[in-house]
Amino acid sequence: MNDNILPSLAAINARITAACESAGRNPGDVRLLLATKTVPAARIRLALEAGQTLIAENKVQELKEKFAELENISHENHFIGHLQTNKIKDLLKYNVTCLQSLDRLELAEKLHQRLLLENKVMEVLIQVNTSGEDSKFGVHPAEAVALTRAVAGLKTLKVKGLMTIGLFSADTVKVRDCFRLLRNLRDEIAAQQMVGVEMKELSMGMSGDLETAIAEGATIVRVGTAVFGQRPTPDSYYWNENAR
Repeated sequence: MNDNILPSLAAINARITAACESAGRNPGDVRLLLATKTVPAARIRLALEAGQTLIAENKVQELKEKFAELENISHENHFIGHLQTNKIKDLLKYNVTCLQSLDRLELAEKLHQRLLLENKVMEVLIQVNTSGEDSKFGVHPAEAVALTRAVAGLKTLKVKGLMTIGLFSADTVKVRDCFRLLRNLRDEIAAQQMVGVEMKELSMGMSGDLETAIAEGATIVRVGTAVFGQRPTPDSYYWNENAR
């Protein structure tokens, strides 16, 4: 297999380290999440064998298709796509430890009921629409505190922080504004010291803007194309509210 995964991983990790040093942060405080949508399990496995530990899918069907081939290699699995309530039962079959895209109370309540039945708990991040685009999922920033408080009342869900997609733009100032908004929301929620809420994670930044995200406090950066190459469909397809 002609593959550039290993040098690409080295380059991304070097970018993360450099961005942390530039921001006066400890590189150990930022985790690389590999966004593995459309990536075959064999290629994901190469990255895991190279020492990466955190991966995430956007679609439950892809989780299902790749699960058996990756099950026997140590890693942590998150889910970062828009989750429809009728997919909750399936999601819980595949060892997902964190749902990063919790964006509405209906989803939280149905997930909570299913977790109760299975005697499980799950970590979640509240997804916030920081760009104001209709095509993006996520709770409106003005409603993020209230949603976090409501989710905190569901004992099977452990709120660990916030997630955002941010703006797909070459305008670094506008992109930075999205990330700064998420950080400010994190600080606002943390100051309220809600029971069951730990605002430790800011999942934001991707291949093209991870330096900006790290400068604004990201603890998880989600990288796909810079490691695995271009996908057959653009990123906007996976984050578009109109795409199913």
